[in-house]
Amino acid sequence: MVNTYWILLIKINYQLNMKNYEQLIEYFEEQLKTIKYKNDPLELYSPITYTLGFGGKRIRPVTTLMGCELFCGDYSKALPQAIAIELFHNFTLIHDDIMDNAPIRRGRETVYKKWNSNIAILSGDTLFALAYQYAQQADKEILHDILSVFNNTAIEVCEGQQFDLNYETSSNVSVQEYMNMIRLKTGVLFGAALKIGALIGGASTNDANLLYDFGVNIGLGFQLKDDLLDTYGNEGVFGKKTGGDIVSNKKTFLFIKALEISDTKNREKLLSLYDSIDIDPEIKIAATKEIFSNVKVDFAANKEIDKYFTSGMECLNKLNIPNENKQYIKDVAVKMIDRNK
Repeated sequence: MVNTYWILLIKINYQLNMKNYEQLIEYFEEQLKTIKYKNDPLELYSPITYTLGFGGKRIRPVTTLMGCELFCGDYSKALPQAIAIELFHNFTLIHDDIMDNAPIRRGRETVYKKWNSNIAILSGDTLFALAYQYAQQADKEILHDILSVFNNTAIEVCEGQQFDLNYETSSNVSVQEYMNMIRLKTGVLFGAALKIGALIGGASTNDANLLYDFGVNIGLGFQLKDDLLDTYGNEGVFGKKTGGDIVSNKKTFLFIKALEISDTKNREKLLSLYDSIDIDPEIKIAATKEIFSNVKVDFAANKEIDKYFTSGMECLNKLNIPNENKQYIKDVAVKMIDRNK
């Protein structure tokens, strides 16, 4: 009876001490600000400080902390790896902006626009190296596994980016190909962030893999939601003008699925809109959205989002930890999927 009482008391105390997303992002932001980078050469390191100052949701590093806390109760053990995940993510953003010719990110000039492409490439490369330095700050018993996840993810993210570039000039991209591309470009980093945290927290291989699959599925839903918001989001809440993907002829899930389910007339009209180079952007957006609505592609997207969210929850529910301990990570998943910005 006494043993049962103490076990119950320990479990309750553990649950009370767990941190939610808001608490962990505050902790992570404070720790991130303490990092001191070199300032010589200034042109190399200033863009790094500038980029990390953009802010953002910090979902990936926070889930690394959460993944660790789920299994050992001490999120701070995974801080170096959480920093590694955030630095790596920002490395990809710097390089993506160059490839996409994107002048603005989160309302500020991108690195290549503020400095130039050469500086952006070098600063991005340096961020990747710094990320690796933080990733390897782990006990030698788990170091190989952590670096294996980190390296495989880095390769897959680059594969996803190359597929994305390939699809810009391809006239025949399937939904399956698109989903694989965003799995690589977006989903695997969410999965890796959680798995690395779990490994540091002492999770079993099975639990770490389940948490990885949870992250990948939620990451896929997150990206599909981005596609949906870019076309159908409330601009006042979304924080930027919608229709950017349409104007830039980006082959999102909405576009590819619309081609798949449209009749000949709507398909030809949609292809014509994306082939046009001198059409007024507002007219193009309105005409494309009309086709999307006619074929109910927004319903198809929401159905797909629900599918990946459900799959992610199934993985999370299989974790060999008390269900009540999973609540904060469930809240993050809902935050990622059920959002307006």
